[in-house]
Amino acid sequence: MTSQDAQVALSERRQKLVAVLDAGMSTPQIRQLLNEVDRALDRVTAGTYGLCEVCRDPIEPERLAADPLTCFCLDHLTRSEARALEQDLELAGRVQQGLLPPRLMVDQGWEIAHVYRPLGTVSGDYCDVVRPPSADGGVLFLFGDISGKGVAASMLMAHLHATARTLAGLDLPLPQILERANRVFCDSTMTNHYATLVCGRLSAGGTVELCNAGHCPPILVNGGTVTQVEATGVPIGLFCMREYAVRSFELCPGDRLVLYTDGLSEAKNVADEDFGSSRLAGIVHAWRDDSAGALASTLVEQVTAFRGRMPRSDDESVMVIRRV
Repeated sequence: MTSQDAQVALSERRQKLVAVLDAGMSTPQIRQLLNEVDRALDRVTAGTYGLCEVCRDPIEPERLAADPLTCFCLDHLTRSEARALEQDLELAGRVQQGLLPPRLMVDQGWEIAHVYRPLGTVSGDYCDVVRPPSADGGVLFLFGDISGKGVAASMLMAHLHATARTLAGLDLPLPQILERANRVFCDSTMTNHYATLVCGRLSAGGTVELCNAGHCPPILVNGGTVTQVEATGVPIGLFCMREYAVRSFELCPGDRLVLYTDGLSEAKNVADEDFGSSRLAGIVHAWRDDSAGALASTLVEQVTAFRGRMPRSDDESVMVIRRV
């Protein structure tokens, strides 16, 4: 978060708190919170915002994004603060795991599997499958990546999950789901946050519809031909008024669609080479097993082997959809 973004966010908080006090709802907690906001604004003016008050090193960006009033880095939390943070992260991780769809689903002639690997306790990757509200509706799938990492990204992921679930229940066309999700994301998040997102629908007859808001190109194997499906619009949250195009494909038994986050395609080995989307596409194209789950696991295993001694630097998620 830049100092300018912080000043805007903190000023908005201050206005809301002053309005509460002016309405006669003064409590010690509200007055203390107003004092903390004022001190944070003073740090912005002094040019020290985002620096730990003990060591003067930068505070972790994801913590500052989650709580703009934070004034200590992780190394200088009190024992009770560190213990509370650890408990909060563990709870957040369990909540996030609870938002994920089943690891393997079969519905309307489609097999859907995913692997979801956060870098830390929580993740900014987004993965969901929504069964239709009516018997003749298509299965909706959503897959994306929130800008940033850690706690702040995971909070925005949960926000996007709730928004998409609400819109999915309205049985809207795919472009309208993305357009409305984009407006909600723009109106409710800070300007430096955005998300790449693929929104798709699977019909019982074998049709796949895709809208891609700036995400990594999904890999489609259709009739033995492999295609990387490019984005049909910009990431959500960048511009409040955007339109998204939809693409449709007819899949036959054995055809497959693979979605992945850049934690896989941008994984680096000791020679500083990226794994790359072309290498992913080659594995998907050559795959002869009937199991979507096995393909999802193999892709992650291949990336891990390629990385070798290099540590992971991002969340890793993949979704495989196969026509059965």
